[in-house]
Amino acid sequence: MSGRVYIINRRGGPAPGRMRDMGIFYDQASKLVRNIYDRRIAGPPILDAPTYFPHADRFGGAWHEIREEADRVATRLHTVPRFHDIMREQADISANDGRDWRLFVLKAYGIDSPENMAACPRLARIVARTPGVLSTSISFLEPGKHIPPHRGPFRGVLRFYLGLSVPRRADGSPAVVLKIDGKEHRVGDGEWLIWDDTYTHEVLNEGDTWRSVLLLDLWRREMPYDMELLSRLVIGVIRANVRWRGVG
Repeated sequence: MSGRVYIINRRGGPAPGRMRDMGIFYDQASKLVRNIYDRRIAGPPILDAPTYFPHADRFGGAWHEIREEADRVATRLHTVPRFHDIMREQADISANDGRDWRLFVLKAYGIDSPENMAACPRLARIVARTPGVLSTSISFLEPGKHIPPHRGPFRGVLRFYLGLSVPRRADGSPAVVLKIDGKEHRVGDGEWLIWDDTYTHEVLNEGDTWRSVLLLDLWRREMPYDMELLSRLVIGVIRANVRWRGVG
């Protein structure tokens, strides 16, 4: 759930040594950006929907239809890239245990994937009429997959997390744990959270079926003016990178 830079490198994979260097550079750059935002923007890990994303009900109210589209994508899951295929710098949290975390990207920082949008027309229509949605993807997590503790780099963007197909335990509760800032959250089908992923978080699918959720990256509302300017600059740089490499 980290990084938010949903890109596929179409120019060939880097050598292992260069991948390691890229990972070190990414971690250092992320820490620098986080430190800047941490000094200027304070807030809890879990955020209030009416304040930070008043359009949440558009997605929550259509979750059955969105799940149907996600289920159709899941029938060809082998064609959906794993997260570390999209962002190689994040192999330590995606390729860590031999189990898959796959990401079907419809939109990355304002740049659409026409093919993936066409595969999810209902979701695409909702996204098109909802301001503030920078990125849209459906995240698939294999049974037993553990995404270890990590932090996102960029407090100028928030995360919307909507359960679509979430396995359940024997007692009926969700079998997928999303731990944010040390607190466990079990988000079931049709339920959602809005949260700041610069807080340390991890995910574990304890169920015996794949988990699918909708992930949106949202423009953070009501930032200080200097942070809004910096956020637009950072997003512009990421968008240029997406245009160069292409959307998955």
